[in-house]
Amino acid sequence: MRELAERSGVSTGTIKHYLREGLLDGDDGVVRTSRNMAYYPPAFVERVRLIKRLQEERFMPLRVIRELMEQDPERVAALVEQEDRILERALEAAPGERVSAVEALERYGVPENVLARLAEIEVLSAPADGYDEDDVQIIEAISRFRASGYDEALGFTVFDTLRYRDALAPLVEEEVRTLLDRLAGEVPVDRAAEIIAAGAEPLRELIGALHSKLLIGALRRQRGQGAGRGR
Repeated sequence: MRELAERSGVSTGTIKHYLREGLLDGDDGVVRTSRNMAYYPPAFVERVRLIKRLQEERFMPLRVIRELMEQDPERVAALVEQEDRILERALEAAPGERVSAVEALERYGVPENVLARLAEIEVLSAPADGYDEDDVQIIEAISRFRASGYDEALGFTVFDTLRYRDALAPLVEEEVRTLLDRLAGEVPVDRAAEIIAAGAEPLRELIGALHSKLLIGALRRQRGQGAGRGR
């Protein structure tokens, strides 16, 4: 058990937990020499590593991992490797040009302390290497908000952006999981990366349009409630 833990990079407690949850077959090649001693097959090393990756990198619950392992562990491992290649190819196409902090300040007029605070709360990337394309669009949006009157005098601060970041984070995780589930093993890696890249802009427009529609609906409901109270 100790050697298996060392080779797989997890604790003995984690391996015991996997055994209890049925993620590892305790009868599959395991040689028990005493009540507290057993030798495990070398294949368990990669199996444990795969389970840990699915749990930590793919955020899969152990119940789902167990079902996958019961079906075909080798196919699961192959799909994970293909997912990794898809992610690598998709990230290669990510925006590479960066804008310096000085240039961003001059171009958009957002106070330096505001940009620093946005970086602290991880809405923006750290500006040491400059801002990427998405960062620049966020800064531009903040600049337009402030010019429209959304400023500290009315109680609007950088912390309002957390509302949107925190709401979008689980949605994005689900989106990535859905994309990988539907692309890995179904289309070539290069084509999968093309599909992900091509969908970025339409998705941005879809989210913006849905938000606008929901906002207008909420305002109308609020107006209706106010009119009802007035009567």
